[in-house]
Amino acid sequence: MFEQFSKRLDSALKTLKGQGRITEINVAETMKEIRRALLDADVNFKIAKSFTQTVKEKALGQKVLTTLHPGQLLIKIVQDELTALLGGKQEGLSTFGKPAVILMSGLQGSGKTTCSAKLAKQLKIKQAKKVLLVACDVYRPAAIDQLEVLGKQIEVDVFAQKENKDPVSIATEGVKYAKANQYNVVIVDTAGRLAVDEELMQEIENIHKAVVPTETLFVVDAMMGQDAVNTAKAFHDRLQFDGVVLTKMDGDTRGGAALSIKSVVDKPIKFIGTGEKVDALDVFHPNRMAERILGMGDVVSLVEKAQEQVDIEEAKRIQKKIAKKQFGYDDFLSQLKQVQRMGSMKDLVGMIPGASKALNGAEVDEDAFKGVEALIQSMTPKERQQPKLLNHSRKKRIANGAGMTMEDVNKLVKQFEQLSKMMKMMQGGKASHLMKMFGK
Repeated sequence: MFEQFSKRLDSALKTLKGQGRITEINVAETMKEIRRALLDADVNFKIAKSFTQTVKEKALGQKVLTTLHPGQLLIKIVQDELTALLGGKQEGLSTFGKPAVILMSGLQGSGKTTCSAKLAKQLKIKQAKKVLLVACDVYRPAAIDQLEVLGKQIEVDVFAQKENKDPVSIATEGVKYAKANQYNVVIVDTAGRLAVDEELMQEIENIHKAVVPTETLFVVDAMMGQDAVNTAKAFHDRLQFDGVVLTKMDGDTRGGAALSIKSVVDKPIKFIGTGEKVDALDVFHPNRMAERILGMGDVVSLVEKAQEQVDIEEAKRIQKKIAKKQFGYDDFLSQLKQVQRMGSMKDLVGMIPGASKALNGAEVDEDAFKGVEALIQSMTPKERQQPKLLNHSRKKRIANGAGMTMEDVNKLVKQFEQLSKMMKMMQGGKASHLMKMFGK
């Protein structure tokens, strides 16, 4: 996400990073480049113009040109203004109420049903809430079945009345059922249309009046760009929703929706969808996203993801094996799988300061681990336990068994050796510091 915008922004700020003398003239030129970058990212012209004007005024007002590190100070102003444009501060989800009712709204295809399940799982796991999903999309074929399948997958109950074709009645009955059965949170999944129309708006408005939601969330596809912003305005005029969920942020999106939506509807982005898996829903932090756009990474989010996925007992077991020089390919695979559970590799790379720039546009292969697993499974148990056994003939057999090449095997061996060295360096004090960082 924001990949092209981030590159354009980095290019525009090069002069201000110490590569030349900074003057009022080249600050103005840089602001023009930033405005172009915003427009290319599908940001509304008025917002782009206002953003660059504000940065310029603050820069000149703070006498950036005469400071010891003018480039750094101006980049800090850009970072602060980007954070403000993205919403300023992280806005939480209200779950107060007996039960709290969360109403999901948006167009068809925006990902409401999947997003409802993702949110249910997050509330169940992270806040220990007893959640009920209510299926109110009576129009889209198999919409109710889809929610029931997702509910079963995440072990969350689904309230459905397949014979009832009145969404308002289903929503009302669902909330009654939740009250009677001590559910903490009700998530109402509503129907969408291919475009905004009066019938859709009246229906969602009627559901809203009937259930009086604690939170109304507008779910929208980030890849729609300015159309996403226009649709948000149309919904907000009728519903006065409380926050936005931007889905498909892992796709090839220019970022215009995320950069514009707060300015247009004055409501925060609360969550972003970062993949198809049911745990691919992240709380949106404007300051962290601004840092990522500027190539500063997002170490805090990276550590939080690690805290959620790292198995501390497994980590201790690996530590002991490294200390005894018994670290093998099975352990290597175990570590890779823990990394995979943290999310998409492209997303993780973006959280590491400077990593995106180092890759210089190279694609991150999300399927790279599949080949590694196939090669390791082609090894004998003894070879996996004793990596030094891998001579030329064994490597050839492993490559043939996995349907891969000797080059692939040698690449795996090199990766294994690099990880082994890194983990040895983390032994003792450094390893314990890492455990403390993960809060274990």
